[in-house]
Amino acid sequence: MEIKQLSLGQLGTNGYVINEQGKALIIDPGAEAERVMETVKTLDSEPLAILLTHAHFDHIGAVDQLRETYNIPVYLHEAEKTWLMDPKLNASTYFPLGEIIANEADHFMVEGVLSIGPFQFDVKHTPGHSPGGVSFVFDQQNVVFSGDCLFKRGIGRFDLPQGNKEVLIDSITRVLYRLNDACIVYPGHGPETTIGEEKESNPFT
Repeated sequence: MEIKQLSLGQLGTNGYVINEQGKALIIDPGAEAERVMETVKTLDSEPLAILLTHAHFDHIGAVDQLRETYNIPVYLHEAEKTWLMDPKLNASTYFPLGEIIANEADHFMVEGVLSIGPFQFDVKHTPGHSPGGVSFVFDQQNVVFSGDCLFKRGIGRFDLPQGNKEVLIDSITRVLYRLNDACIVYPGHGPETTIGEEKESNPFT
């Protein structure tokens, strides 16, 4: 599986295009749809779906343009099913970048194994930064896309609507830290890390 990381928008949100057998999944396209499309073109890949780790504004800005361009579905955890359409819930109201609204997701995820084309991965509910935060664990490749739950020597903020510090720490320690130490963490912001490195040196956990 090939993984391309893009720093998107004014907040430098990590969006990902992952490629397998000429098919692609797009994770957290926060802005700059044209850059995402150029990456898909470079990979010579066919997008199958957009996966959202959560529905904050800096992760959803290019969702509708990419959905319409490729005619593909959007997946989001059911706890945030109204957030794409609500600038207060997706927090764009509280930042000086303009309100961001997207159409409702096509599928609402729950915990468990999800298969899309050649991709099979485990959806882990990791709330705290937001109530519907999820992480995508690809066991065969030994990688996890952690959204804004776990960062390199950091954690997601918990002061936005429905954030909760205790729940966030629990998601990290009870769910993500049970992955093997060599598992590579691809976060929503900043550089990649590993589970082992964060267990040893993350000052928040």
